[in-house]
Amino acid sequence: MNDLLQLCVHDLEVPVLTGIFSEETHLPQPLRISITVDLDAPERFDPDTPLSASKNYMDLKHAATAALPPGVHFKLVEAVADHIAETLMYGDTRVARVEVSIVKLALSENGEAIGIRRVRYRK
Repeated sequence: MNDLLQLCVHDLEVPVLTGIFSEETHLPQPLRISITVDLDAPERFDPDTPLSASKNYMDLKHAATAALPPGVHFKLVEAVADHIAETLMYGDTRVARVEVSIVKLALSENGEAIGIRRVRYRK
């Protein structure tokens, strides 16, 4: 089994235009987004290893915030997750796997985490 580097950004609260019901389609909904990326990485990181040997974890945050197209309505949160995963895989062949979890905060009545987890593998 090969060693693996996982980069994580968890519990970002992001307003996203999403939903299929009439009460969901006119205002952004708050989503809690968590991302884990499996990255092909060197066997060892020495103290002077440059950032280019890894991936800036702020790229994960960017994919779930600023990289979401403004004004675009995603009917399904699954489409939001796909957009995030594709953004992270595009142009960086070291990204082997992306896991995106999305919780629809507006559905929670008693603190439940109601949502989806999407896992995409590089093909």
